[in-house]
Amino acid sequence: MASCWWRWRRGCSWRPAARSPGPGSPDRAGPCGPRPAATACAQMSYFNLVKSLTSAFPNMYSISRLHHTTSSVDCCSKTRSGEKYTDPFKLGRRDLKGLYEDIRKELLISATELKEMSQYYFDGKGKAFRPIIVVLMARACNTHYNNSRDVQASQRAIALIAEMIHTASLVHDDVIDDASSRRGKHTVNKIWGEKKAVLAGDLILSAASIALARIGNTTVISILTQVIEDLVRGEFLQLGSKENENERFAHYLEKTFKKTASLIANSCKAVSVLGCPDPVVHEIAYQYGKNVGIAFQLIDDVLDFTSCSDQMGKPTSADLKLGLATGPVLFACRQFPEMNAMIMRRFSLPGDVDKARQYVLQSDGVQQTTYLAQRYCHEAIREISKLRPSPERDALIQLSETVLTRDK
Repeated sequence: MASCWWRWRRGCSWRPAARSPGPGSPDRAGPCGPRPAATACAQMSYFNLVKSLTSAFPNMYSISRLHHTTSSVDCCSKTRSGEKYTDPFKLGRRDLKGLYEDIRKELLISATELKEMSQYYFDGKGKAFRPIIVVLMARACNTHYNNSRDVQASQRAIALIAEMIHTASLVHDDVIDDASSRRGKHTVNKIWGEKKAVLAGDLILSAASIALARIGNTTVISILTQVIEDLVRGEFLQLGSKENENERFAHYLEKTFKKTASLIANSCKAVSVLGCPDPVVHEIAYQYGKNVGIAFQLIDDVLDFTSCSDQMGKPTSADLKLGLATGPVLFACRQFPEMNAMIMRRFSLPGDVDKARQYVLQSDGVQQTTYLAQRYCHEAIREISKLRPSPERDALIQLSETVLTRDK
């Protein structure tokens, strides 16, 4: 077993690094002086952690598939056709002209204040990441099925609905988190108060539901209502925690799927259902969205430690301040077990947030979380590559690079 572990550790960058001393640690050799390498017991515990990661989503990976270095995970450089898209967003935007104007039309209400609140984030300054993926997936599936690259009106409507559901969830999240800024400006709850913000989020969600009903496809309605259930369940998961370290990571990944990836996965599945009758294609679309969605959130959790507030358009270290242990923290905890107590008390004592941030930055938590995101992108590419070649399919492959290299 020891020799197997060593071969795995040498062949894969996802491994426990030598334990660095924590802030204020008595046996520091210098400002960042290393301690001795982790013991065999700690190594085996980390091996169990990796097993828990792969078992959390059994269709993702087996341990044997982790015998790779980071450089072997080619998620981005070129598409299968050999042509590189420097901006896959440009390809998707042609189907999204007037996106925010169309959303605002869905929110036409007579009450001036409620109208202003509900339309506040639909100012055209968002990334439109989800609508872009949805229309690219629609074209890719249509091409695969009948060689038609036209986007149906119902498929474009899914892009609008996805953005509306996402925005409603942001408004509600900001209330729960008592957030004061998002996208570089004050939040709805900061300007109008929590009670009105909740109602604005509800209004956006109701407008999305009406638009969804107009599509008239009961399968698609069922698929996207699952998203709303997942958002609620994901928020409840975020409010809780697990004492067992291995269960904690599975809990984190499940929460990540429900709060972030479910919307992307099910929106991709919805447009595939509208454009193609083949259940195999539906599953390909779902798996692509799921894996890209999880990778997107993993990188978001990394940026909470590596980007400045101006880049992100919202405060950094926000997750720690909310008592949340994300991927970088959970990986760092393997090198700094003293973080376990902080996680269980949700970083509530004075100095916990600053100390935990220092632990993360001194560990390889950021690198390991980034590598995990690469693995999810690799799986997304494997799934979408099953479709017939098309510019949109290749753009979805290239989109993985955007997910992994974004800085906000």
